Amino acid sequence: MRIVTVKEKSGIPKYKQIVASIEEAIVTGTLKKGDKLPSLNSIKNQNSLSRDTVLTAFNELKTRGIIHSIVGKGYYVNSEEVDISQKIFLLFDEFNSFKEDLYNSFLTSLGDNIQVDIFFHHFNNDMFNRLINDNVGDYSAYVIMPANLNNTAQTIERLPAENVYILDQTHPELKNYPSVFQNFKKDIYKGLEAALEQINAYKKLVLLFPAARQPQGIKDGFLLFCAHHRIDHEIIDNLMNRELRHGELYIILDDKNLIRIIKRIKEQQLSIAKDIGIISYNDTLLKEIVEDGITTISTDFNLMGQRLAQMILNKEFAQVENPNRLIIRKSL
Repeated sequence: MRIVTVKEKSGIPKYKQIVASIEEAIVTGTLKKGDKLPSLNSIKNQNSLSRDTVLTAFNELKTRGIIHSIVGKGYYVNSEEVDISQKIFLLFDEFNSFKEDLYNSFLTSLGDNIQVDIFFHHFNNDMFNRLINDNVGDYSAYVIMPANLNNTAQTIERLPAENVYILDQTHPELKNYPSVFQNFKKDIYKGLEAALEQINAYKKLVLLFPAARQPQGIKDGFLLFCAHHRIDHEIIDNLMNRELRHGELYIILDDKNLIRIIKRIKEQQLSIAKDIGIISYNDTLLKEIVEDGITTISTDFNLMGQRLAQMILNKEFAQVENPNRLIIRKSL
């Protein structure tokens, strides 16, 4: 049975007619998930087309997730959901409460008929490389969160440049891609400066900075702030065996260590704010409530998701620095 029919002078591009023919075959049940499609050459010869025309049609269906290819065997129906207009590859470093806000905002802002597949590299270079290499050519857009991994540009270059978007943390070698990002160095400097009056009530500012997972810009901005304002400071990579001392103000970058330091404060029978100050990075609903409120320096993750979706829908090239602010609560 002939699956693809292309008409001359129909006013519809020929590759679009191929796409429509395959979609119709799926909708009517002529083609089902797992079925093999006619070969590129057979469609080309039957309809007197160029191979590029047929390949363009197949690539559109492939990036929407409707078909997939198996090297040396051909193309197969991958999904019967032909109403999917775009299929987006979303690579996060990890999943946590504020990344969930970002993810949900992104999905809501995209609207209907767009499929988003989410993956995680967990700050592992090998995992990062494998996930991208395994999905080259399978999506209409690629959203990449490179975090602080090294040499990510070499892997990202394997993707179609016009379909790549960088999210949250960017690097100089990724400057040619559209992005929505945080300026970590400026954000922590400005956030701490906005809290300078409260910070001056403490004897020492301590940054808990596990370098393997945190942006270098946070450390740079912290050191710059302390130097400019001549503030006694210390950088540590963990809380193990550390005795908290009255008058210390801790900047905590992740939620696990936030819980650990609150527990340690209670164990040492100290008081939050009065004895030990806390500033946490990245705001969540929980931080509004825990210990009557934890002071945060945070970007707007909902806005980040909305802006990213807008860029993809409009095929817009932009490099957007997401806004950040200090929220003072009772931990300071």
